[in-house]
Amino acid sequence: MFMVVVYGNWWEWNSIWLSPFFAAGVLAILWLVGVRNEKVYDLISVLSILISSIISTFALYYVLIRHEVIIAQTSWYWVTFLKIKVGAYLDGLGAIMSTIVSWLSFLIVAYSIEYMKKDWGVQRYFFFMSFFVGSMLLLVDASNLILMFIGWEGTGLASYALIGHWYTDEEKYWVGVPNRKALGLPMYFEPSNSGLRAMIFTRIGDIGFLIGITGLFFLAHYSMNLLSVYSSAGAWMGELASKGMLAAFLLIFTLGAISKSAQFPFHEWLVTAMTGPTPVSALIHAATMVKAGVYFVLRFAPIFFVGAVAASALAVSQTHEYFYILAGIAVTTVFIMATMAIVSNEFKLILAYSTAEYLGYMILAVAAGGLFVTTHNFHVMADAEVAGIAMLLAHAIFKAALFLIAGYALHVANSRFIDHMGNYSKYMKVTAVAMWLSGLSLAAIPPFSGFFGKELVLENVGKTGYLGLYLFAVFAVFFTAAYISRLIIRVFHEPPYIKNKESKHHLKEAPILMLAPYTVLALAAIVLGVLWIYTGKGLAIGMFETLGIKAFPVFNVAIDASTITITTLIIIDFIIIALLYYRRYNFMGLLERSSALRAIHTFLFDRWFINSGLYYLFLYPFMGLSWISNVINVAIDLFYHRVLVKAGELTSLGLRTFFRGRTDYLVAIYIAMVSIVMLLIYFGW
Repeated sequence: MFMVVVYGNWWEWNSIWLSPFFAAGVLAILWLVGVRNEKVYDLISVLSILISSIISTFALYYVLIRHEVIIAQTSWYWVTFLKIKVGAYLDGLGAIMSTIVSWLSFLIVAYSIEYMKKDWGVQRYFFFMSFFVGSMLLLVDASNLILMFIGWEGTGLASYALIGHWYTDEEKYWVGVPNRKALGLPMYFEPSNSGLRAMIFTRIGDIGFLIGITGLFFLAHYSMNLLSVYSSAGAWMGELASKGMLAAFLLIFTLGAISKSAQFPFHEWLVTAMTGPTPVSALIHAATMVKAGVYFVLRFAPIFFVGAVAASALAVSQTHEYFYILAGIAVTTVFIMATMAIVSNEFKLILAYSTAEYLGYMILAVAAGGLFVTTHNFHVMADAEVAGIAMLLAHAIFKAALFLIAGYALHVANSRFIDHMGNYSKYMKVTAVAMWLSGLSLAAIPPFSGFFGKELVLENVGKTGYLGLYLFAVFAVFFTAAYISRLIIRVFHEPPYIKNKESKHHLKEAPILMLAPYTVLALAAIVLGVLWIYTGKGLAIGMFETLGIKAFPVFNVAIDASTITITTLIIIDFIIIALLYYRRYNFMGLLERSSALRAIHTFLFDRWFINSGLYYLFLYPFMGLSWISNVINVAIDLFYHRVLVKAGELTSLGLRTFFRGRTDYLVAIYIAMVSIVMLLIYFGW
């Protein structure tokens, strides 16, 4: 059992999530007092996240090296009735997640300085980016369910604003092919529409999360504390199982994670979220938002496992049913996303499909470990947790790199379609190398980190004995190799399918502030793989220090040589096939000649008609109730565009009057505070 230590005071450790929130507050004040200099906004945003990154790294050191778990809560109750204290709980999972989120966010926001330069909404952009990162860090560091839910909803609010950042809805910011329809419904989406879709899809799941939180409060001795939920799991799970409600309750509670992490059928919000600026896509897909659902599963799956074993045979049976359904949802997502990515012709959309696929792998790994609840083998559950976090780390790094590369590729082509891109390796050699490094990690080629993460996932799925789960997970691996090879070859090594005159004026290497972040991330994808003996052990130790897990993972960093050889050869074969295919054959010509291929292509390109099906099944049948929606929309419009605007104007006038000629002091005070925090860190508090 690990030793729990309250290390340092409240302000020191909670500054991990407070720093970005504080920066967002400062940026809001600067806007109100009339400061519009974008350098001030990007500097404050980047510095605040850098502070979070450094302190998170210190927390990771205490957890992995000194085996100390950090609890830093207020001595008083924030909400007395709910027994809620405001504070951070940094065990292995929390410290690992904080470090991943903060450092990736730092690189992405630094990239944004150049990418968003002179954008008409740049000040608003950096405000919401800071708020987004703060919300995600609060979510993963929260010591109780209420704080976790606040961070959870904060990420949803920020994602809505950032996905719809270009709410003027010019066609160049759309996702999908203009005028294309599936089953009579449009398959192209504007930024404002995509932001709303993200809000609605994730809010549906959040209702389940809220129901689960409320239920746990009454079931877990009127406590929202994570450790209390864990320690009383046997009692509340046994009570639910005796009423035949346990599997249903766990699924409802997990509904928020399923929707947030874009699992079938909620994946539709994620694929249309590509309307936001590319750094937003990188942040959502690599570090925040979608990883919240995976974090939820990693956090609560061991609790469900231990609680079921401690409760009764009936609880074990119902928990096994829950994990099987969760695994089925995950593997369905993995397979359909991989098939969609093969035919897509939009750079960011291909990466979006890939994200949903990999999120499915992460959840599948943990669910596979949960299936061993019938044998009471918690060692396997611990192994599954390591597989999930290993996949999360690998994916976060290479996917952030791929999206940042995509951002520059779209800028060069002045188009989102890969048909307008080609031969970029001649002009952007460093970018091409970074693309291959990140792509090979996604394709799970050793010794990249993506290989070890995916191999651990497949190993855990294979242990379950469910052949269907395993086969679909393996098939998707080869589809993945095919679509990422197609993407790289088409963009970097083949001439454009459609001549694009505008791109000729921009064909050069990216500016250093954009080039450096994705190059560092691409290199990290292979370095962490080469150093897997240390990376893997560090992740295993981190999971050992999570929620009192007593079973150290039966973790073997040395993967069987024959497995590596066979897997690698098959994946390389798919890459070679993709290379030869696009070198020698005209794919569109084949579609024109074959009606069967054309039908398959249409089915996959239009996302299995799932989007249209959702509209016909759930939207149109309730159109008669649209008047309620109109009343709500009018009320929201009046509040946001009349009440808030007037209040903002009055506040801005008052602040400008007070701070007239003194705005430089605000910036100076903020930088001074940052300097003080850095000195405290340097001198060990």
